[in-house]
Amino acid sequence: MNVPFRVDNCSIERTLDIVGEKWTFLVLREAFSGVRRFADMQAVTGAPRQVLSARLARLVEEGLLRKEPYREPGQRQRDEYRLTDKGRDLYPLLVALMHWGDRYLADDDGPPVLLTHRDCGAPIELHFRCADGHEVSGPREVTPQPGAGARLRSV
Repeated sequence: MNVPFRVDNCSIERTLDIVGEKWTFLVLREAFSGVRRFADMQAVTGAPRQVLSARLARLVEEGLLRKEPYREPGQRQRDEYRLTDKGRDLYPLLVALMHWGDRYLADDDGPPVLLTHRDCGAPIELHFRCADGHEVSGPREVTPQPGAGARLRSV
């Protein structure tokens, strides 16, 4: 099916322009795990210093992270990086990527990390539902429609 929208108006493309890079996803993964400080982020991701600095700056610039100053006794002031609401809204995307990796790329022993509900301990699952509550099992059950901001391709 050919959807008649201009590429420069695509929400997926715009999102990937911000987050569509390996180090960005690893930074977000660690931010969701509670890692807030540059040195800790670098240690757990293995990102080169310049790359990590650039990714953090971009995530702050785009409003996914915010800087919060802190100072250890006897040290200079530094910044912690905390998720904003806009950043937290990416959590289902990271979980979906993780579940895809678990299904298709995990070792024979199984997934390296399991996400469970803190209250009951059950595994976390992602589901698609329409606004009326019907379960949507895949793309064959979805029909793209032009949205209010759609820019149709010129013929």
